Amino acid sequence: MNPFLELGIRHEVVNAISELGFEKPSPIQEKAIPVLLTGNDDFVGLAQTGTGKTAAFGLPLFELLDFSQKHPQALILCPTRELCLQIARDIEKYAKNIDNVQVVAVYGGANISDQLRQIRRGVQIVVATPGRMLDIINRKAIDFSNVKYVVLDEADEMLNMGFQEDINNILSETPEEKKTWLFSATMPREVRRIAQKYMTDPVEMTVGTKNTGNANIEHNYYLIRAKDKYAAFKRIVDSTPDIFGIVFCRTKIETQEIAESLIKDGYNADALHGDLSQQQRDKVMKRYRDRSLQLLIATDVAARGIDVNDVTHVINFSLPDEVENYTHRSGRTARAGKTGVSLSLVNIKELSKIRHIEKIIGKPFEKKDVPQGSEVCETKLLSIVNKIQNVEVNDKQIDPFLPAILGHLQDLSKEDIIKRFASLEFNKFLEYYKHAPDLNINAKDIRGDRPERGERGDRRERAGSKGYTRLFMNLGSVDEFSRGDMLGFICNTTKISGKSIGKIDLKGVFTFFEVEDAEVNKVFEGFKDVDFNGRQVRVEVSGDGGNRGGERRGRSYGGDRRSSGDRNGRGGDRRTSGGRDRRSGGDSGFRDFSGKRQASKARY
Repeated sequence: MNPFLELGIRHEVVNAISELGFEKPSPIQEKAIPVLLTGNDDFVGLAQTGTGKTAAFGLPLFELLDFSQKHPQALILCPTRELCLQIARDIEKYAKNIDNVQVVAVYGGANISDQLRQIRRGVQIVVATPGRMLDIINRKAIDFSNVKYVVLDEADEMLNMGFQEDINNILSETPEEKKTWLFSATMPREVRRIAQKYMTDPVEMTVGTKNTGNANIEHNYYLIRAKDKYAAFKRIVDSTPDIFGIVFCRTKIETQEIAESLIKDGYNADALHGDLSQQQRDKVMKRYRDRSLQLLIATDVAARGIDVNDVTHVINFSLPDEVENYTHRSGRTARAGKTGVSLSLVNIKELSKIRHIEKIIGKPFEKKDVPQGSEVCETKLLSIVNKIQNVEVNDKQIDPFLPAILGHLQDLSKEDIIKRFASLEFNKFLEYYKHAPDLNINAKDIRGDRPERGERGDRRERAGSKGYTRLFMNLGSVDEFSRGDMLGFICNTTKISGKSIGKIDLKGVFTFFEVEDAEVNKVFEGFKDVDFNGRQVRVEVSGDGGNRGGERRGRSYGGDRRSSGDRNGRGGDRRTSGGRDRRSGGDSGFRDFSGKRQASKARY
């Protein structure tokens, strides 16, 4: 007998989930489903992300709700748009063999009119993010008087994101006699307070130990000097050819800088942070889910609710401030019973934080060595050999071209051919790692040193201004560019390497970017007759050129030269609309321009 049937789930649902690959209940499902099926108790379930919580609360709802009625009977609140959509999709899949089940996903960043239309047509299950749900409640567009069950999924994350007041206001619209089911990965005081306020003698179940991580995750750390962090990170990535990871940074700026550096260095990477529009965020996530991206660089807030299968590694480029955030980060890998690796790049002063995290999650970290240059080269070479060995050959399509290929290669021995094919991808690694130093350190070797001081300076050096010319372009974030998109646009248009591009400063309707002095003319020539969405792209030297590229001041392509003169003229006035002196940035002529957003839009 199917184990889900033994738990009390009806045949139609079991048949649907069996097609999705459900063979036996996960621990949280096995514990929670029998209790929730009674419909008599409030419930608190503690389990890590990726352990099957959606099915744990979703499957019992099919037994408890009356699908002949078309009013909301269950409300599921979750922290992010991605998780909201994921839960709604999963419930619809579970219900494919049941008639009249209506589910609506309510979240910000999408057309509210479409969501209101779905609600008016009639729904039984509403899956929502707190902000958009409160908006719809305030419009008097939904009636929760018949809601029997409220699910708070990822409750700790919702509270971390500041939704406490929204949750209170939403729950106040639901009946007193409803049952509340709370699911969370950790149990901080704020979550405990919600349980005390809205629940009566809840049944509490824990899978694992509170606040601990997934048992299938391997926790490693690398002890390095702060100034070597990026170089060490690249070595780890290069020595793990099949990595499909999420890289966590502490700030939006760090996230963007790391992503840009990786793109310049030829990696499939992009950033996910709070400054992205919903459309940009969706585009990045689609590329990541499609595995067009190998590395997703993210902040803690931006990554909440991400549910992507088969993430092999979580990389803590910077350790989080809160231990709970480490648990959430590492929970992005080893989902659905699979294994994964959570690794952290730390300097000597952060060792105490590693020890603290070990105590909280109840698992030891293993110290790993950053691979030596020769080890990286060997791993990379073997990866190339494996690709050649495992490539699928379509004899029918390749046979017509074989005579020509063999003719070109007839003077080469088998060994020469192998060397040349391997060298196509391998030469750049040999060159890069030829004189690679040892990046590993021991705690006793650097006592008294201050490794962390070099961290910010190291990033400045990678994207510094010496030897670069600062340019202006009349495209910006309103044109749906992220900084990664802009880097790709510049490189594709001008045919110059990403390594020749320095800092990219993306504004609303324009962008500043730095280019190596030797490549400036290529940029001008590349953008000579370029249109973007019917608008001519204009590139010119920024008004703060100084000695760098100063001889090119005023040179531009596209647009009206008079507008350039207007900006340069205003550049002499360092006042802003707020009366503040902004000379420290050195580009006051354009900062004044950014304050006049509406006029800028009209001109571009």
